[in-house]
Amino acid sequence: MVLKTATFFLWFAASYALLVLWATAWWTAVPLAISLGLSLAGIGFSVMHDGGHRAYSNRPGTNRLAALSLDLVGASSFVWHFKHNVLHHTYTNVVDADDDIEFKPFFRLTSSQPRRWFHRLQFLYWPLLLCFLTTKWILLDDLRDLARGHIAGHRMPRPSASDLLIVAVSKLNYLVWAFAIPLLFVDPLNLLAGYALATSVAGLVLGTVFQLAHAVEDASFFAPEEGAPLSLPWAEHQLATTVDFARANRLLTWYVGGLNHQVEHHLFPRVSHRHYPALAPLVRKVCARRGVPVLDHATFAGALGAHLRHLYRMGCPAVRQGAGDSADLPRSEHRPALTQGQAIG
Repeated sequence: MVLKTATFFLWFAASYALLVLWATAWWTAVPLAISLGLSLAGIGFSVMHDGGHRAYSNRPGTNRLAALSLDLVGASSFVWHFKHNVLHHTYTNVVDADDDIEFKPFFRLTSSQPRRWFHRLQFLYWPLLLCFLTTKWILLDDLRDLARGHIAGHRMPRPSASDLLIVAVSKLNYLVWAFAIPLLFVDPLNLLAGYALATSVAGLVLGTVFQLAHAVEDASFFAPEEGAPLSLPWAEHQLATTVDFARANRLLTWYVGGLNHQVEHHLFPRVSHRHYPALAPLVRKVCARRGVPVLDHATFAGALGAHLRHLYRMGCPAVRQGAGDSADLPRSEHRPALTQGQAIG
């Protein structure tokens, strides 16, 4: 993990330095901005994500440092922990509880969400909107969530003074490396162009990996009444809402920190992503024995097609609000309630 971490940070530093200090023509600046965006997403996938789940190392301090890599590049690990570890991993694909499926009003990912006329085209415009993901996350979402003190109706823990200090330093650091330093060497127009391209690449990559893992035609969405328990045991719920893709693609697995093995990650969030390929056949063996399906797309293209078909269907006028969600599955007595939230990973 140390070598992989060093690789991503060296990739980021080299792309940034060359883009700011060396690139003088568009044919050098464009690939470097793309490279910078890819390195940013890679740090999130392979370093921050494992650290945030306490899966990077057996040492708590090392996990904390890995998680803080998110603050280093501009976003808040404090907010992310509650939004991702507590809400997303507990209430995966649950409407009004999992903030990761709340793209209103621009996307409609489940029939329980209201439909707007422009959703008819969401299967076409989705890449454009994902390009704004990282900028919105860093400059708006973190600060809004901290100011409100709650996410998706769930109250966040009160941040300590040190938590708030880290957020403030993180945002200031982001403004310095993303804008102030480049302005010393690059004119404002070229700076904005490079910034837009780099952050668009990062947002598109980060958003696509999430969408292919949860927002495809195979995955279930749940819309229980407020305060009602979920209809499946936790592990079965994860299997119903989470999809693997392109597991045999070793390069993709390396780059996205094993998040194409999303099923394994959701079942074992505190296990390092290095072990997901070995866990996959064991998960399938146990699930086959118990008659529980494991959702999987063999290729990236297959997963992308399933996502586009899902977006197309959710944008159709025929799919009315409240139709098509998995809210009427057989109930179990062992399930988390929407009124309770705890960190799964």
